[in-house]
Amino acid sequence: MALKPSAQRVQDALAARGFDLVVQELSESARTAAEAAAALGCAVEQIAKSMVFAARPSGRAVLVVASGGHRVDVARVGALVHEAVEKPDAAFVRERTGFAIGGVPPVGHATPLVTLIDEDLLRLDALWAAAGHPHAVFRLTPAQLVALTGGTVAKVA
Repeated sequence: MALKPSAQRVQDALAARGFDLVVQELSESARTAAEAAAALGCAVEQIAKSMVFAARPSGRAVLVVASGGHRVDVARVGALVHEAVEKPDAAFVRERTGFAIGGVPPVGHATPLVTLIDEDLLRLDALWAAAGHPHAVFRLTPAQLVALTGGTVAKVA
């Protein structure tokens, strides 16, 4: 069965970067970390949630990939990128990433993003990340996440 177009874009981005990771579409929603964990039968901490912030005043998009069990500390993220950050509206997220909130993957974005990865994700053996659609995910290791995104590992929670 063919993937939805947005999930296929993620699958193509993974392949283009030399990763043989496989995008899966679920019958249940994986829009939130709790929904994804329930659908996959894994711990919520294993969900690598992708959150986009807007840096001010530059307007840069900042992607934070955090453990599903953590609340991102916005002030800490701002200190890491040397600008205040805020939650943007859905139009900003779609324009910068090419994906809707609830399906933003860690790769395959419309524009380059500053990327931070929650250091606590590195303690886990396996992660699940969104794959461009609220029902699409892919499994990867923390090392693959770092290599795939080129993100900076930091304390974000």
